[in-house]
Amino acid sequence: MTTKTLVNARQTAKINAGVIGWPIKHSRSPLIHGHWLREHQIDGSYEKIAVEPTDLESFINNLKTNNLSGLNVTVPHKEMVFKFADLVTEDAKSIGAANTLWFENDKLIAGNTDGYGFITHLKLSASTWETNKPVMVLGAGGAARAILYALLNEGVPEINLTNRTRERAENLAKEFGPKIKVVEWEDKENHLQNCGLLVNSTSLGMTGSAPLEINISPLPKNAICYDIVYAPLETQLLKDAKNLSLGTVDGLGMLLHQAVPGFEKWFGIRPEVTEELRQIILNDLA
Repeated sequence: MTTKTLVNARQTAKINAGVIGWPIKHSRSPLIHGHWLREHQIDGSYEKIAVEPTDLESFINNLKTNNLSGLNVTVPHKEMVFKFADLVTEDAKSIGAANTLWFENDKLIAGNTDGYGFITHLKLSASTWETNKPVMVLGAGGAARAILYALLNEGVPEINLTNRTRERAENLAKEFGPKIKVVEWEDKENHLQNCGLLVNSTSLGMTGSAPLEINISPLPKNAICYDIVYAPLETQLLKDAKNLSLGTVDGLGMLLHQAVPGFEKWFGIRPEVTEELRQIILNDLA
């Protein structure tokens, strides 16, 4: 069966997917996937599904019974779904979490698309980024894990990792290898001079959170600043970078691009991230 025939065949029957978490009200994934379903005129649905941790095993085991082709997974289930999947992809193993589930040859696969979303948006938004320069990553949480994995796959020579709790950064350095150099949070500005990329993977600077306090003036004039926060879309870090004429990458693109592989797995069509889609999410954030 050709790909075109497969897609047409899949479009003749209703296909369902969704996102699970606890809580789940905050998720904007239905806006993204709902837009693509309408755009491609697919008879399918994508819903928010609240699943308590105690019900997770039963829910995953009954995906097909509930007519679900797959799922996105958010907190607190990203690590727990490993034990219920038949296969776990290499990226999900390395990152230590899964955010996408789909069926392949009747087996449930657990994968992670966060690293893909991060690096795809970076390359599209900052064509001048030089992969042969060191990188500074702020934060050592779940997002940082995906970012480290993606950057190492791109061949960056060194990643300076800093976190307010040093122990968490050290644990990541042990996992991801010798290219990760842990630096003190209070000393982070002194390690920016040679960096081609600065990434904020923390929630600092997000609406309702504490500000991110950092002096980025030591960065080289051709450096890129990437903030994964997308509310507000232009954080203080990005404003500071623009004032210094540095390249900037906002956090919304990572959210949008990480959704692409899952939609393709479930619905058989690879969607595109467009300005129209960005505006839909921005309007919801307003």
